Amino acid sequence: MYGKAFAPEYQGALTTLSVNSSLTDVLAAGTEQLRAAERVGARAEAARSGLAVAEAHRRLGQVADADRAWKASYRTAREARDTGAMAWALWSGGTLARQRGAFPLAWRLLRLAAELGKQSGDVVVRGYSLAGMAETGRIQGDYAAVTALHEQLLAEARKRGEARHTVWALEGIAQIHRNTGAYDTAYAMFEEAAEIAARAEDRRGHAWALRGLADIVSVRDRDPDRALALLSEAEVSCRAMNLSGALAYNHKMRGNVLYRAGRYERARDLYVQALAEFEAMSEPRGRALSRLGLVKSLARLGRDRAETAAELTELASVLEGIGLRHAREMVERARTELGLTPAEGADTEAAR
Repeated sequence: MYGKAFAPEYQGALTTLSVNSSLTDVLAAGTEQLRAAERVGARAEAARSGLAVAEAHRRLGQVADADRAWKASYRTAREARDTGAMAWALWSGGTLARQRGAFPLAWRLLRLAAELGKQSGDVVVRGYSLAGMAETGRIQGDYAAVTALHEQLLAEARKRGEARHTVWALEGIAQIHRNTGAYDTAYAMFEEAAEIAARAEDRRGHAWALRGLADIVSVRDRDPDRALALLSEAEVSCRAMNLSGALAYNHKMRGNVLYRAGRYERARDLYVQALAEFEAMSEPRGRALSRLGLVKSLARLGRDRAETAAELTELASVLEGIGLRHAREMVERARTELGLTPAEGADTEAAR
């Protein structure tokens, strides 16, 4: 059995905050508690309040503020000799680095966070840090390296009855299955994740699970209307909690669904919207993937073949530069889908 989901990143005086608290409320409460702790010289409390501030900024897409906040939390925790708080701050920094597309930095920070979590005896931050490493590898497309870690973390989360972590692990493994074409297995895992999240009142996890289900319904079942309905349900939670990143990925997925259904003009509009949202939060992976969808939509709407080929060539470099190992494959699939040959892209690049 799973209990109600909780947010271990909300610590100290902020443990009363819910996993579903609006991020603007978390930011306000965290900032107030941080200032109060600083006034009385309570460094350990300041470090842990600063963690909530950093996470709120990150999830709101306020990258520069999040970067300053996690570093300040780490420095304060180090001054207080609070190894556990240092681990949590590094976890936040590593998660932010992954969000920004700085994958080598994400690996380093999350590995250090896991090590400090082990030293401090904080099994939760160690688990979150290992999970962050697994997610980083999955996003990069290195499935062979991280599938076993995902499965290990799922087993540990199930054993402890941790709903939120179980949901995360299920969604990660489901995404790997989806990306390798095992749609039925992926659907079943996303469905289980959605059910556990709903029972545990984890609105964030539920929204991501619904997004995964919508993707499968669109690809496997060719049912765009049901997929869009699932995304609309997820969007309600994203907006209620001010989940900027999750909302942007929801909009990009809506573009994917519409594109697959042949509704190219509407898909174009959604990709433009998602692109702007990702640009606002300096999220390079989401930005590049939205551009890829936009290029394909514009091509379907009659854009010049040479311009399409040129942008696909550029995008291949951008995606590879971010560190997505399957970037070339994604772009080549787009070329094939649009009836372009590799030579067209090469010729266009040479002419620049």
